[in-house]
Amino acid sequence: MLQSSTLKFLRSLKQQNNKPWFDEHREEYLAAKTDFETMVQQIIDGLQKQDPSMNGLQVKDCVFRIYKDVRFSKEKTPYKTNMAASFQAGGKKSPLAGYYFHLEPGGHSMSGGGLWMPAAPELKKVRQEIDYNFEEFESIISNKEFIKHFGKIEGESLKTAPQGYQPDNPAIAYLKLKSLVVSHAVSDEAVVQPAMVRDILKSFSLMQPLLQFINRAMD
Repeated sequence: MLQSSTLKFLRSLKQQNNKPWFDEHREEYLAAKTDFETMVQQIIDGLQKQDPSMNGLQVKDCVFRIYKDVRFSKEKTPYKTNMAASFQAGGKKSPLAGYYFHLEPGGHSMSGGGLWMPAAPELKKVRQEIDYNFEEFESIISNKEFIKHFGKIEGESLKTAPQGYQPDNPAIAYLKLKSLVVSHAVSDEAVVQPAMVRDILKSFSLMQPLLQFINRAMD
């Protein structure tokens, strides 16, 4: 679980997204950062018990910085108004599919994951795996508990069939995707409950077969 003060800090940061305010409230930021990282460690501890591929992960491998890179952005506010962590073998910079938790007050928090905008060689391998083993892939994403929790797989889609595939391919809707991700909304009330870490781990457990399928393609 997280402290309500962490949500309060993020709400205030959204309203006062500038360096003078941030510097003045640095102690609050550090307290929120510590709170979030404590929860991330609890997630890692539980995740390693249910997914051996997560062994060796450390908090620093998973948590994203709050500072934005605004060099190529028209939107110049210096700080992210969320805290997030990605859990995959090799850490957050790994090309593998992984689990993800996003904390952002106002109904924007979520647990989820998958494969986000992979490079062309990795995407080609995943598409081939889906094409070759579509029955297995379909059984994973059509599982009743999976659908109830996540809904359907999301991701930006090509307008036409990718090179090498026919429009009438049974898996074409998934072969056209540039990302394969799922998400489950988490309310502001839920993130401060004692069961929060348990609920995130349950969400990740439902996602695990999908990640195993995707990452198998990239082995």
